[in-house]
Amino acid sequence: MSTTDNVIVLDPYPRDSNVVFSAEDKRRLEGLGRVIWHDGSRAPDEQIDRYLPNAVALLGQADMPRERLDRAPNLRLIVNVEGNFLPNIDYAECFRRNIYVTAIAPVFAVSVSEMALGMAIAGARGMVDGDAKMRAGTESLYGVDDTEDSFLLRGKTMGVIGCGNLGRELIPMLRPFHGEILAHDPWVHEQILRNMQLHPVGLEELFRRSRVVFILAPPTTENAGSLNKKYFSLMQRGSVVVLVSRAGIVNFDDLLDACESGHIRAAIDVFPEEPIPPNHRARRTKNTILSAHRAGNVPEIMHEIGRMIVDDVELVLRGLPPQRTQRASFETAAKYRSTTPGS
Repeated sequence: MSTTDNVIVLDPYPRDSNVVFSAEDKRRLEGLGRVIWHDGSRAPDEQIDRYLPNAVALLGQADMPRERLDRAPNLRLIVNVEGNFLPNIDYAECFRRNIYVTAIAPVFAVSVSEMALGMAIAGARGMVDGDAKMRAGTESLYGVDDTEDSFLLRGKTMGVIGCGNLGRELIPMLRPFHGEILAHDPWVHEQILRNMQLHPVGLEELFRRSRVVFILAPPTTENAGSLNKKYFSLMQRGSVVVLVSRAGIVNFDDLLDACESGHIRAAIDVFPEEPIPPNHRARRTKNTILSAHRAGNVPEIMHEIGRMIVDDVELVLRGLPPQRTQRASFETAAKYRSTTPGS
């Protein structure tokens, strides 16, 4: 198949191609084949189906069950441009047909990790409440009465749940605080965690000993909703939970209950339903810091998404595996249960 025969179907919703691709990378992509550009909404099924027979790459989140793959004999690459692996693809069939399925998750690792650290500090030091009191004119002199529950991160034990892209970026940011770093990730061998100078532990020990717990793992068939009141109740009173991966891994009501009771504080960037409904109880729950799934979205990184995608399309069309985006694993891809759009 010549370059002119290649069809590249682009369906980036909820992103926009002008946000994702620089002018240079648009030209690079168009040099690899005929690009079917689509913006503003999810591409209609009939549009996807029209181009599948000649498509070599699908850049987007279109459903790809077996029957659709049957109509795409030339397909070699599917790139999820949100940043996660959705349960709307027949992964086993893709692997059988040597179709690479990838996601752009690595591009968000630094921005989300920086935000997670900032949210942890804000939670530990009561910065959001302090700001609100200043604006309302109810602050105490020098914060004497407003900082009773504050604590330093320096020297504190911190726990990391999930040591994938986010965990591996965040962990070096935690080392300057000189505290022990506990880790839990059943998909990573314990020796690898030890080689990263982490202390692999079970979930109960991690929650019991950590002053700050960073929840960085995605929901899967094995862990969805598993972080519940059992674990939050183990934490030292006033400790902080930072949730910046996907809300599906936690029992969200149990997390909010623990905050409402004053037992813990939570900094939350992701929610079970997004956008979060106007009347959702999280908006009224005390001891929380809320962020509208914005941890990963920093303008300066957006064009890196397009650059990574084009780099990998180039590689795949040369007969090489993708190297810039994150490849789905045969053993784990079908276990992911992320459903909300975003980074």
